[in-house]
Amino acid sequence: MEQYKQEFIEFMVDCQVLKFGDFVTKSGRKTPFFVNTGFYRTGAQLRRLGEYYARAIHDKFGLEFDVLFGPAYKGIPLTVAATIAISELYGTDIRYCSNRKEVKDHGDKGILLGSPIQDGDRVVLIEDVTTAGTSIQETLPIIRAQGDVQPVGLAVSVDRMERGTGTKSALKEIEEKYGLQTTAIVTMAEVVEHLYNREYKGRVIIDDEMKKAIDAYYEQYGAK
Repeated sequence: MEQYKQEFIEFMVDCQVLKFGDFVTKSGRKTPFFVNTGFYRTGAQLRRLGEYYARAIHDKFGLEFDVLFGPAYKGIPLTVAATIAISELYGTDIRYCSNRKEVKDHGDKGILLGSPIQDGDRVVLIEDVTTAGTSIQETLPIIRAQGDVQPVGLAVSVDRMERGTGTKSALKEIEEKYGLQTTAIVTMAEVVEHLYNREYKGRVIIDDEMKKAIDAYYEQYGAK
């Protein structure tokens, strides 16, 4: 596993973004782990988060794209942080763009903020965690309405590796339904690999009992 992936897993734990215990997802599934990106709350945290996204995007898509698009609202700081990081790490100036929930009819008018999307643009989308692909379903028509553009792929922070609407993972469903490549900074398999029976800052985060709970969850909800 790449060093930046290991660092990102520990970064999520430090920020209390990744937690283990008893939780219920929005879809009603009882889960022993939970990812809440709302706990990235400082400038330093966003700077590091942008760097991890930049590395994952570079590894999967290279830098052969023009615009990084982050759906409102959580995608707005993600796209800003990641484009800054891409510039600093790789010396490439990628444009950023997000949508508004409400169309603005004065000043900087329209549904988009940041850079306009133009004919011929290659667009990579960025999100926090995708479980059902609802945001992509809402976002792609907005992007395609801007002109003759090419949606290239989707980058998320964590691949939960559980079923979407069918038996395949949400990311695999997005790939097949929309023709997009997808990538994640880390998968939950990598999280377990890195933290299982390993002491981190004085405690074992995934012990045998938690590992059994995670295995049972994937037995019930894991993607096939």
